[in-house]
Amino acid sequence: MIGTATTTDEDTSGGLVRGPGTGVVLVGPPTAGKSSVGALLAAELRVPFADTDALVATAAHKPVGDIFVDDGELVFREFERGAVALGLDAIKPEGGVLALGSGAVLDPDVRRMIAGQVIVYLEAGFATVAKRTGMDRPRVVIPGNPRGRLRAMLDERRPVYAELATLTVSTDDMAAEEVAADLAARLRG
Repeated sequence: MIGTATTTDEDTSGGLVRGPGTGVVLVGPPTAGKSSVGALLAAELRVPFADTDALVATAAHKPVGDIFVDDGELVFREFERGAVALGLDAIKPEGGVLALGSGAVLDPDVRRMIAGQVIVYLEAGFATVAKRTGMDRPRVVIPGNPRGRLRAMLDERRPVYAELATLTVSTDDMAAEEVAADLAARLRG
């Protein structure tokens, strides 16, 4: 077993209890593996998969990063709320898997939308996120202190992820395939 299971709805065999139409929502910091684990988990469970970042990019007709630069975070978050609603509609009938963008959980409307789903927090520490984003190498000083901003972002979001989580899984030393296989076993009960 990986990570620390903090569940509120577990049966005695150790599997998570999911009712009809209950989806699995993956939350966590950037690079924790939400998209890759989500796709693998959905394939393993033979259920639909949706990724809010992909849905946002499709709706906006441009990459997520470009929305932030060109239009700002508020516009991105509007697209994201719509993507969460669309993603949940796509996965709920069959109990599919939805990967949320890392900041989506800061929106109270999004938190209301995902209430009642099995929420899996894919936890990744600062060192892991910094390494996966390429911020772990010595560099020239970049104005704005991106590593400091990354640390502050993680510190802000970590308690929200933890509060929402039905289950928390550390992904620091795990391959996406290992995380997905373990989650699938837990979800099947």
